[in-house]
Amino acid sequence: MDEIDRRILGHLLRQARASFQEIGAVVGLSAPAVKRRVDKLVASGQITGFTAMVNPTALGWRTEAYVEVYYRDNITPAELRRSLEPIPQVVGVWTIAGEADALVHVMATDMAEIERTVERIRENSRVGRTRSNIVMSRILERPRT
Repeated sequence: MDEIDRRILGHLLRQARASFQEIGAVVGLSAPAVKRRVDKLVASGQITGFTAMVNPTALGWRTEAYVEVYYRDNITPAELRRSLEPIPQVVGVWTIAGEADALVHVMATDMAEIERTVERIRENSRVGRTRSNIVMSRILERPRT
């Protein structure tokens, strides 16, 4: 990936609906040249998809939490994914360094749904304990440029 590819990615992160012509004007390439580069970035896995950023309240999600999950023994990332992916309120999972084994982002309609979701996470017999942090307000979110 060269500097032009990075600039294309940056522009797509800021404005995913930009046309190849618009991007080309910013990075100094023709629309077909930008399309070829974007196609290569997709084929190589550098771009993993295109999506819309939606305000969580539009989906009815007014409450969110980050749940630290502590397992009784080692768990692979693949096992972690298999156990948490079926839970629709789980919108992100990361393995982390430190005491906890994983950080789980949960979004729900209300606190009762957060509680039910945490209980569902705890149903896994390998989970030793959890620690939840409730999000009070979203202050800053930026595209990953």
